[in-house]
Amino acid sequence: MPVLLTSNPLPRTPIAALLASLCLVACGGGGGDGGDEPSAAESAQDRQTAQAVNAPAGTSSGDAFRLLTQATFGPTEASVYRTMTLGAAGWVDEQLAKPAKPVHLARWNNDDAAAKLKDPKATAGSPSVVSSFYQQALQADDQLRQRAAFSLSEIFVVSTVDLGNERAQAVASWLDMLDRDAFGNFRTLLQDVAMHPAMGLYLSHLRNKKEDLAQGRVPDQNFAREVMQLFTIGLVQLNSDGTPKHDIHGATLDTYGAADIEGLSSVFTGFSWAGPDTLNSRFSGTTQDPKRLTLPMQGYPQYHSMLPKSFLGTTVAAQSPANPSASLKAALDKLFAHPNVGPFISRQLIQRLVTSAPSPAYVARVAAVFNNNGSGVRGDMKAVFRAILLDNEARSATIAAGARYGKVKEPVLRLTAALRAFGVTSASGKVLMSFTDDPGLQLGQTPLRSPSVFNFYRPGYIPAGGEAGSYGMTLPEMQITDESSVAGYANYMITAVKSGVGLKGIDGKAAKRDLQMNYAVLTPLATNPAALVDKVNSRLLGTPVNSTLRTELINAVTSINVPVLKPDGSNKALVDKAKANRVWAAVAMPLVTPEFIVQK
Repeated sequence: MPVLLTSNPLPRTPIAALLASLCLVACGGGGGDGGDEPSAAESAQDRQTAQAVNAPAGTSSGDAFRLLTQATFGPTEASVYRTMTLGAAGWVDEQLAKPAKPVHLARWNNDDAAAKLKDPKATAGSPSVVSSFYQQALQADDQLRQRAAFSLSEIFVVSTVDLGNERAQAVASWLDMLDRDAFGNFRTLLQDVAMHPAMGLYLSHLRNKKEDLAQGRVPDQNFAREVMQLFTIGLVQLNSDGTPKHDIHGATLDTYGAADIEGLSSVFTGFSWAGPDTLNSRFSGTTQDPKRLTLPMQGYPQYHSMLPKSFLGTTVAAQSPANPSASLKAALDKLFAHPNVGPFISRQLIQRLVTSAPSPAYVARVAAVFNNNGSGVRGDMKAVFRAILLDNEARSATIAAGARYGKVKEPVLRLTAALRAFGVTSASGKVLMSFTDDPGLQLGQTPLRSPSVFNFYRPGYIPAGGEAGSYGMTLPEMQITDESSVAGYANYMITAVKSGVGLKGIDGKAAKRDLQMNYAVLTPLATNPAALVDKVNSRLLGTPVNSTLRTELINAVTSINVPVLKPDGSNKALVDKAKANRVWAAVAMPLVTPEFIVQK
């Protein structure tokens, strides 16, 4: 099958040029991490100062396609039409009104029961979590909630790399929690993150014991550090627009130090498995509640530090008796109220949905909504997501055309966009997806399987060298982009177009994978390359499509010869095969172009 590898006759912006061919190295090779705050160079870039405006009712197909690329797991013809009818604001509000549906844990429990019927020692494990994720990403009607939860999963990270086998049940419950809290209040989300056993296991504050000077034991500091660095306030003090504050010498100002980590680590002592009592045996895990992997952790006063706990300018007074719940509330309230939280979280959510290097003005507008939703409520996530998607910098096509605007779609989103565009079907009905961790042969990314708590890539990553590096642009997804991953993605998607994805043999045919794209609407167009290319492009790229790219795609499809059907039909198999090759080529080629890979 021919693959379009343009030598770059197409007009390219600096961000799109990063992925212009399969021989790409991520901006010149290895990169440095610019931290999790905007760089000075980035802050000096041209500002977009337009005020936030709601898009008017009635939206063009191109604008609808852009919104759905930002806010779902991929546009479909039906969703584009729905968005055009409702307008951007109407579609967002409709999505925000859809209730959460707790499906992931129920799916895992059913899969686990089925596995145990075959083998009492078996478990549904991590594959069930991955399959359940894709089932909702591909099929759920609450697409904005699903996409929001996925974004949150890459900020509040737990991973089935560490939480596999039976512990994967906790990750399924974690996904339900993110779905539920995505449009709630950030303070609730922070509480649920801190007390979920998936996080307690992953960052080791489950069964964290108070200090014991005689034994030389100090509380585990892992979660205390990451809840500040990654989940709430970041490493440096921020202005309301997400840019770093500086002292009189030009140095950035730290948000916390070693003493703050030490004080906060004492807060997160004495929490362990849920249950009807607080016996030592339950704390240690010897006595077990059958739902312990899915219920919020509870406090055990006998293991909670009674010493004063000082952090971030506040102190939880010495306690007698110990009160883990009171300590926890004081700590999370303090973190939630910190002025960094609004810009720190808002900027990352903008990066996940809209653009990798948002202007400070955009961050400031969204952070202001985080701080006050207009009714005096802080942390209203529904208002935050609405502000992100309906801001003028998200909706303006003129701004989107800017050279430093846009984002590289992470591999998972490229796959889901392709599958949704062509009405993917599941032979099993359960969307049995496999791991795609290998960057050389697959996507280099599997949902909920990050290699560390720092996600697959850092929000402050700036590739070294190249145009992006010279501008100081944060391009997070480029951290997992190199020669191997680019080629691996291309080969994986080319195979997916022809043979499908997911587990094999679901329908009894060993060579067939569970998930197959539906090309029924394309096959009749195989003898008309222009119509075929236009139909594919409308589903994968939206409108308008670059005319040079369109011509190259048509020429490539035309180069695949379709024999004339003989009167006796003796060569029908050859004709059908040639038509199929044209369809596969027409679908596969756009998937490896910058126009698809780079979201504008």
